[in-house]
Amino acid sequence: MPRRFVLMSGMSLIGVLALAGCGTASATSTGTSAGGGTVVVAEAPQASPNWFFPVFSASAYTEANAQIQFLMYRPLIYLNKRNQVDYAKSLVSRIQVSPHDNVYTLTLNHRYKWSNGKPITAQDVVFTWNLIHAASQPHAPWVYGPTGSGGVPQDWKSVTAKGNNTVVVSLTKSVNPQWFIHNGLGQISPVPKSVWNKYPNNMTQELNFIHSISNAPTNSHYDVVDGPFKFSSWAPSRYWALVPNPKFSGHKATISKLMFQYESSSANEFAGLRKGLVSVGYLPPSLWNTRSQLANDTLSRSYLFGFNYIIINMNKKAPGNMGPIFSKLYVRQALQMGINQAGMISSMFHGAGTKEDGPIPPKPSTSFYDTALSHNPYPYNLKAGKALLTAHGWHEVNGVMTRNSQKLSFTFNYASGSPTLAHIAQLLQSDWGKEGIKVTLEPMPINQVFSEDTQASPTKWNMGFWGAGWTYQLDYYPTGGNLFATNAGENAGGYSNSTLDGLIQSTYQPGTPTQIRSRMDAYQAFMAKHLPVLWMPWFPQGYARMTGFAVHAKNVQGTVKTFNPVTDFLYANYWTVK
Repeated sequence: MPRRFVLMSGMSLIGVLALAGCGTASATSTGTSAGGGTVVVAEAPQASPNWFFPVFSASAYTEANAQIQFLMYRPLIYLNKRNQVDYAKSLVSRIQVSPHDNVYTLTLNHRYKWSNGKPITAQDVVFTWNLIHAASQPHAPWVYGPTGSGGVPQDWKSVTAKGNNTVVVSLTKSVNPQWFIHNGLGQISPVPKSVWNKYPNNMTQELNFIHSISNAPTNSHYDVVDGPFKFSSWAPSRYWALVPNPKFSGHKATISKLMFQYESSSANEFAGLRKGLVSVGYLPPSLWNTRSQLANDTLSRSYLFGFNYIIINMNKKAPGNMGPIFSKLYVRQALQMGINQAGMISSMFHGAGTKEDGPIPPKPSTSFYDTALSHNPYPYNLKAGKALLTAHGWHEVNGVMTRNSQKLSFTFNYASGSPTLAHIAQLLQSDWGKEGIKVTLEPMPINQVFSEDTQASPTKWNMGFWGAGWTYQLDYYPTGGNLFATNAGENAGGYSNSTLDGLIQSTYQPGTPTQIRSRMDAYQAFMAKHLPVLWMPWFPQGYARMTGFAVHAKNVQGTVKTFNPVTDFLYANYWTVK
């Protein structure tokens, strides 16, 4: 969604939404507020939603899936722009923490109901947790995307219902409550047990059934939701349409339809904005000089709570025997010294962006960022990077660093459809080449990057880059456990370091505010120096986590005002069309 949302993940994954919209999707042309109207949202080039159930598989943990899921299913924990729990909008009205920080008693909020009129119950929450737990096991039919985040599944001892309105979560140890509420309980978006519990005594069959209709959003199982929208229609590889849920218990949508539109390229998306066929989208940096053509649109710049990075395949089965090579810290240091972050910000992003050397960004400003990391331990220096390789026994043979017949030569997968990402890949190829590192570029659709560049496919790739990075969604307390811990669900490159595992675990522990802050700083410092991934500059992004500038039609209002850099979700039920 990676969450590449992030998710993931990732990305993510699963984007810097300061969202936008564009022109023709209006209900009236009078300039006055009006109910109704269709808003068309552009997807990232060659990306599309393909998993609609709110318990994500690892391969479907993406931005496109998370956005639609959030609009249909309300999260158990609703976070505001300050990364705080908003109990008025959460499915829980209260969380009682035991004296030893290992038992969490949740009282459900009676305000919200399913669209069929039935109450959201403790049994629904327990059922959803049981699905998460089952999909986190070693031989599950599909792998739960956020495995490893929020202590899932190893730290969860039991989840039980106490009547219809109380859920009791018991853990195997005492933990940092802030971390667990954000990253553990925050993962759950309940589904109605009465609808989905098709195989009560066989969780394998249940997971197989969910997988079979995960990409069938018009299936009747998706009719019962508790979010502000419900699914309406779709034409795969063209559009996905949602309409307001008339039974929604919160702030009801005034727009009549929300459409997610497939885009073959960023140029095609820009044409849609210019012609007024797209309401909410993004302006790629490569088209910055044509922004005057968007006369009916507004541009904005926002940063999500996340970071940008290149994943490295350190698995032993990586092509060209590169896994063991990438596992050497000095090789990663040389690669990091070959990344011209300042040059990318200046030449490709027109001065927009911020340099990064760790997992928590300086923008947006948060209490988590360690200001001591403002000095990059491996600044751009091709000469120093090449000298580092030479000092470890590498020497150039026909322009390629070689040692004992092993060449520093590998493929670099990146998401196609964006000229900016292509330019970044070409710059990396050129600069690394000056260090004697040979890189073969391989553009591919972003969904293919997500599906291939994983631990499950170690023989298919060496490096992967989708451009939009990772945002902290479902792991809102930014400890990195889902990404960088040994065998974590989104640890695509197979990085493993016992010291880092210990530092991550320490951020989960209870303590004083000073202790908790010190642990987070120690984690960040280690990450900056040991490079489990290669750090890239953090750029402003438009919707769909496309790197660039957010754009919205002037007649679509509320996209910027409702932007939340923590969650990166669309709050379309607060949008209006004039």
